[in-house]
Amino acid sequence: MGSRKPPIRTCTGCGVTSDKREIVRFVRTPEGDVALDVTGKANGRGAYTCARLECFEGAVRKRRLSSALRVNLREEDIDRLRADLEQHLETLGRLANKDGDA
Repeated sequence: MGSRKPPIRTCTGCGVTSDKREIVRFVRTPEGDVALDVTGKANGRGAYTCARLECFEGAVRKRRLSSALRVNLREEDIDRLRADLEQHLETLGRLANKDGDA
């Protein structure tokens, strides 16, 4: 048996395709809330961006994130998602530095 192909997803900010594990997922839950999905497995409609703040900002500016999630994002939603993404990227940076020290 051959190995399975990794799932490929497209960034809503820049349009680059990447392995699902290398990009960040945002999810609209069945209740209608929008959140950062760090596990990549949350129930609901998902949209992806590269793990860079520039891609998130581009997706918001071009309204692609709202369109992909089929929801109207309010300014407070965008601010909360940006803060969550920044915190997640910081965590990833610390983990990468920790691995580099070993």
